[in-house]
This record gives sequence, structure tokens and C-alpha cells, in this order.
Amino acid sequence: MNSLASELIELLSLERLEDNLFRGQSRDIGTKYVFGGQVLGQALSAAQATMDSTGAQRDAHSLHGYFLRAGDIEAPIVYSVDRTRDGGSFSVRRVTAIQHGQPIFFLAASFQQHEDGAEHQLSMPEVPMPEDLVEAPALPPEQLAKLPGKVQRWLARRGPFEFRHVYPRDELNPPKRPPYQQVWFRLSEAVGDAPELHRALLAYASDFHLLGTTTFPHGISYYQPNVLMASLDHALWFHRAFRADDWLLYSIDSPSAQGARGLARGQVFDRDGRLVASTAQEGLIRVVPAAKADTPLHPKG
Repeated sequence: MNSLASELIELLSLERLEDNLFRGQSRDIGTKYVFGGQVLGQALSAAQATMDSTGAQRDAHSLHGYFLRAGDIEAPIVYSVDRTRDGGSFSVRRVTAIQHGQPIFFLAASFQQHEDGAEHQLSMPEVPMPEDLVEAPALPPEQLAKLPGKVQRWLARRGPFEFRHVYPRDELNPPKRPPYQQVWFRLSEAVGDAPELHRALLAYASDFHLLGTTTFPHGISYYQPNVLMASLDHALWFHRAFRADDWLLYSIDSPSAQGARGLARGQVFDRDGRLVASTAQEGLIRVVPAAKADTPLHPKG
């Protein structure tokens, strides 16, 4: 397996310390602090690992998280799971991510036993298929050298997911455009069939490109040193089975930005047009004087 994909799977596979206590490590992918998708995916992995007490197969159908403090890349993260409820059909887990004795993230996740029922969905947008698109070219070295060190590493890295933008945007010289985008993505290597793994992988990937869509009407970008961005919360709903190692379309829009906060929503479709997941996220967006600026809190594409 591709080492980048295997590293991500290892990252999402937590060390079990006690029945309800887990420990995860971090990877420096060029963000100033721990990447929000990493904490989201690890917290979901911790919650999923405590579903053994239900006596039946129950799958995560929704999760809601709040980012409380920036995570330290150099320190492990401890995940404490509260087995809040195991009912007849649903289970609820609450997860607290802790670093240096303080909570940095809260997650509530709900699980449901499989049931048949009425189905409908919105149609997938009409966009080119991923085979008809190409990955964005790498920045020329002379342009890359002008950016802050952390941003250079973010742009120069090749991560475990492949992204192909339907409407690419120049993030170094961002134009003003409507607040929506579509991005095809997939894990770079085929992995096993465990649905729990694919849900954790999607939770990780769902934090890419979401908040960045809120900046489109304003002609700003997280690459600019005076633009500070950070996730405040994140919601994710799983609708249907999917594979994170096959192409998925992330269709994102931003209905509002105000009060130094932006809201973005996303729909995830598989290549056959089935709606497999939905997301929502609000994040902090501050444009500050250059003298006070630092690298972005959490770079968002």
C-alpha cells in the first residue's frame, strides 16, 4: 500500500488504554496546529471502538463536533469516550479530545441499527467526471519560496487523498467568485472493506475545502499571511454506504458569512450519483493587519 495511505490509516487506528480511553498521535501536514480533520476522524474512530457493547451492528449516521483549542502537533491526543446511551435501535457516544490536561475538541456521535424505510435524495450536480479532470499543477519554486514556511510545506506535500477541482481557483491571486465549488476526491490506494474505516477516512477528508469556500466572494485566501482561519464546529451525516478509495464528489456552497465567521455546507456523492453524506461547518475568518498576522490557524482549501 502507498505509504501515505497506510500512514493515515495508522493515524486513525488509536491505541486503546482502557475500555473507554484511547490515545492518538498527530502528523504535521503543514498546518500550524493539528489538522481539524485528523481530530474529527480520530474521535469518530474512538466512538466506533466502543460499539462492541450493543450486541448488534450499529453504524454511525451523524456526528457533531466543536473545536475548542488548537491542537499541539508535537503531543499525543487522549480520547475519552462516554457511552451515553444504548437504546433499542440507537446508541450515542460523547468523545472528549484532551491535550496537556485540557479539552481541545468535543464530539457527539449517533449510531443506528440498520432499518429499511422511505428513500429520496437530491440529484448530483452535472459536472465532468474525475477522469476528465487533472490534478492542479505544483506551484513554481520561485512562487513557493515567497510564502511562509508552513504554507510552503502544505502546498509542497502530497497527501493520502487525490483532489481534482471542477473549477480550479488561483489561491495566490484569488478572484472574487460565487461561494460554491465541486471537488472530486479519493484515497490514493485501495484499502479494506471495513465500513468503519471508510467513515473515519471520510470524516478526515471532509475538513478539506469546506471552510475555504466561504472566502470566494471576498477575493481572499488562507495563503495570504493576513488571513486567519480556524474551524469552530463540524457536522457530518452518513446516508449510504460508500468507499473512500473510489471517487467521491464534494459539492460545497456557503450561504452566509458575517461577524468574522463563515458557514459552509457540503454534499458528498459517489460516482454513480448516490448522495452518501452531508456536511456543515462554521469557521473563523479574520483579515488582520499584516504586522499582526501569522500563518493560518488551519489552512482550508
